[in-house]
Amino acid sequence: MYRLLFILFTCLMIIATGAESSHTNNWAVLISTSRFWFNYRHAANVLGIYRSVKRLGIPDSQIILMIADDYACNSRNLFPGTVFDNADRDMDLYGEDIEIDYKGYEVTVEAFVRLLTERVSENTPASKRLLTNEHSNILIYMTGHGGDGFIKFQDSDELSSEDFADALEQMHQHKRYNEILFIADTCQANSLYKKIYSPNIVSIGSSEIGTSSYSHHADSDIGVAVIDRFTFSTLEFLENRVDIKSKLSIQDLVDYYDPGEIRSTPGVESTYSQKGLDEVLIMDFFGNVRDIELHQEPTKWILPDEQNDSTPSYKDSSFVRESPPNITKLVDGKNRGRSIPLRLHNYSYSDMFSASLFLLILMLPFCLQIFSKKK
Repeated sequence: MYRLLFILFTCLMIIATGAESSHTNNWAVLISTSRFWFNYRHAANVLGIYRSVKRLGIPDSQIILMIADDYACNSRNLFPGTVFDNADRDMDLYGEDIEIDYKGYEVTVEAFVRLLTERVSENTPASKRLLTNEHSNILIYMTGHGGDGFIKFQDSDELSSEDFADALEQMHQHKRYNEILFIADTCQANSLYKKIYSPNIVSIGSSEIGTSSYSHHADSDIGVAVIDRFTFSTLEFLENRVDIKSKLSIQDLVDYYDPGEIRSTPGVESTYSQKGLDEVLIMDFFGNVRDIELHQEPTKWILPDEQNDSTPSYKDSSFVRESPPNITKLVDGKNRGRSIPLRLHNYSYSDMFSASLFLLILMLPFCLQIFSKKK
């Protein structure tokens, strides 16, 4: 009898652990906080990371890209409509397949904090909202000019490490993330994560307190530096070693950084309580979860010319019980014309835990009755 109860209790604990660590979707918040032409490299930094996360599977609908200046259209740009992160200019990071969600003077401390905490107005389009939940893993990458305990926005405002930490705690309190990877490439970047106290956050900075973060190289035709050393090393690791099947960890990324090449000392800090950096996968943040459902029954697709009107009959599909209203919803420009997936079977680990606990409560009186009869 006691053995049976022990087995049931163990199973419930396993389900509860799964509920706490469930991860079903990925988001990225990528931000360059600097204005003016001489900060060209900061835009190249963030666009390089943007390209990598898209290559590894995170769609534009789950990326918030914030760039404080339009370097591609700057009159000083000898190559209009382009941004490069290498002097050989073999890859245009700007191109046609780019969606900037906040640009110019929209990139402010207030906008960034409101984005993280979802304190935005009701009419804010989906492309400017971080629509995450307790199952979301979030990559936050930030580049610009910083100091001891702050990063500058637009050369006129500052986000302090305390305010950033408090915003992350609000996200935790409102169940807006599962895990977060925060990466900062600024001078004294490591000071930005020193105040973080919320759980399940890994932070990586490009330079220690009191030290600078340096550019990698310049393009003589453009006339400015085109990428920073820390971001160059990060992209080198991502592009050469990471694909969608990669099992490399955050520890592998940290070990890859060479202070001699970067000319600064990167730092890392974690608020995980039960796992090390070697257990946190790169693809948990730079990739995307593929949500796939398998159906055994054949699906009958009704073409528009096979019925009286041009609207498919979803009632005839084997995997839909009844016709759902507004199965396709037009939202803002980012998702215009696309179908929003309908999750027909969306049972979380917490739902299973509650059901299992209810089942245990029902079984307990019968188990006790059997046990008392044996005595």
